[in-house]
Amino acid sequence: MTKENYQHILDKTIKQMEKGELRPQLLLHSCCAPCSSYVLEYLSTYFDITIFYYNPNISPYEEFIFRSEEQQKLIEKMHTASPIAFLLGEYDSASFFALAKGHETEPEGGPRCKACYQLRLRKTAEQAKQGGYDYFTTTLSISPHKDAQALNQIGKELSQEYGIPYLFSDFKKRDGYRRSCQLSEIYGLYRQNYCGCPYSKQEAELRNKVQPE
Repeated sequence: MTKENYQHILDKTIKQMEKGELRPQLLLHSCCAPCSSYVLEYLSTYFDITIFYYNPNISPYEEFIFRSEEQQKLIEKMHTASPIAFLLGEYDSASFFALAKGHETEPEGGPRCKACYQLRLRKTAEQAKQGGYDYFTTTLSISPHKDAQALNQIGKELSQEYGIPYLFSDFKKRDGYRRSCQLSEIYGLYRQNYCGCPYSKQEAELRNKVQPE
């Protein structure tokens, strides 16, 4: 199957959008402040953005709260083309553990992760519908460990289901991930060494143990 160039699709969307008189309202699901940094720098020129921090996969709860506070700190400190709003989602860890049941030992990037994408993007689509946003999307594709093809396919399906356009994107393109690392240093952001769930944390800890000193 041919892979879509989602950066090219985003370029075309923005070019078409610039012909209009009004700035679209974008609900941007964010997994963490570092991943959102480049996306906010990039998209705030074209959209009025609300960050939706919905990540029930993150464990423990204290980590969830700390990452949400880092997200808000970035919004307050970062210079963007337009102001950024913030919306805190519910910490519904039971939903994540229900979908992860039976998939606990799978490596990161497998079916458990795809189900987690679905969980978070579905809630984002619901919130976008409820809030009357023009688009929804996620920062997740900026990570080299996240499957942009799968994320955009899920976004497409949810867009059709909820009647809200999904902003197709692959934010790791054009050195997006590298820029997010630079911005993290500029703003002194906490960069976690695991995605968020206890299974990804275990995997990260195992990688660290086997790395040569």
